[in-house]
Amino acid sequence: MSDEPQTQTPTRTRALPTSPSPAEATPPRAGTVWLTRLLVVGLVLAALNLRPAITSLGALLEEVRTGLHMSGGVAGVLTSVPPLCFAVFGITAPRLARRFGPGAVVFAGMVAITAGLVLRPFAGGTVAFLAASALALMGIAVSNVLMPVIVKRYFPDRVGTMTGLYSMALALGTSLAAAATVPVTDALGGGWRVGLAVWAALGAFAVVAWLPLVRRRDASATGAGAAAGAGSGASGEAPALRITRSRTAWALGCFFGLQATGAYITMGWMPQIFRDAGVSAGTAGVLLAVTMVMGVPLAFVIPRLATRMKNQGPIVVALGLCGLTGYAGLHFAPAAGAWAWALLLGVSNCAFPLALTMIGMRSRTGGGVVRLSAFAQSVGYLISIPGPTLVGTLYEHSGGWGTPLALMAGLMVPQMIVGIVAGRDRTIEDET
Repeated sequence: MSDEPQTQTPTRTRALPTSPSPAEATPPRAGTVWLTRLLVVGLVLAALNLRPAITSLGALLEEVRTGLHMSGGVAGVLTSVPPLCFAVFGITAPRLARRFGPGAVVFAGMVAITAGLVLRPFAGGTVAFLAASALALMGIAVSNVLMPVIVKRYFPDRVGTMTGLYSMALALGTSLAAAATVPVTDALGGGWRVGLAVWAALGAFAVVAWLPLVRRRDASATGAGAAAGAGSGASGEAPALRITRSRTAWALGCFFGLQATGAYITMGWMPQIFRDAGVSAGTAGVLLAVTMVMGVPLAFVIPRLATRMKNQGPIVVALGLCGLTGYAGLHFAPAAGAWAWALLLGVSNCAFPLALTMIGMRSRTGGGVVRLSAFAQSVGYLISIPGPTLVGTLYEHSGGWGTPLALMAGLMVPQMIVGIVAGRDRTIEDET
């Protein structure tokens, strides 16, 4: 490149958006105070709705299976549907955002989640139940992808704080639905259908919060510097991005997938590991809740810390070492150190908010963020699909947890490697 001096000027032009352009930085200042606050509330409510459709079903899966006369195989497929839907539907988010604007798509996502949660308890058969679940998961998928985009667009100077806020809300919604679904069902005395339907109320609150934001789309889109939404960057380069040529994008997708694999394995199998070690069923459930609750405070702290560092590799390594120690502890002393291993794995699972933060940091433009978010999350969720099933198969054929735990610990090594690559101080525009 040194023998073509004329390329110097375009390079400097692309580097300008590194600091938020006036258009990108306008929304929090130009909009009214109430609109900015409403956007924060909308982000939190949307994040709270991104997991209860999944974890509430997990808490009542046996009752649902019996009530709908599902076979074990179909019930197993049902537990694998969320990451598949996230991968398939999430990839459509950039096109939808370009056409309708990210706010409108998130609003539609909240409507889809609410409708799915309302419809599926009243499904008369397995097919209708799966269809209603898929509707809710479709809304979750597009919202998953666009949350980092909303943050980058409207809070470009507070990416870490806002990512931490909605990551914390997401973790809280996950834990709340897992812990409260059964007690709420028992309290209402209406069976599993009422226990699942009650979470639609949370979705309805999110719909109400996002409705005025969609009505103000013209003003917010102008402030964001994109009349058509997040699909076009402020500099107009996003459509030219060939994201598959970016090593950072691939590393981030693999990092997202490996951390998601660990999270799904932990949520699905950790209670059984403790129970096989002699821990009571009730205590095993509490230990899982402890692991999940760890994500609430750390999901706020880690993104803020990450945005203050040029390279996020040290955080990746620290979280990975926590995971390795936790899995080793589960192998050598699962019952004796149960609380310590639950805490360490809870810390390790906070690679999720770190991944979301890096998505917002690895692109200079709103258009780049929406493409990177869709790419990394779709690739990542595809990678995560076989993990829980593979662990179950190894457990069944080996007759113990030695081999599955070795696999789970082994996956932490490539997770740290690709996380270090994804955490380098560069953007996808530099590589594409």
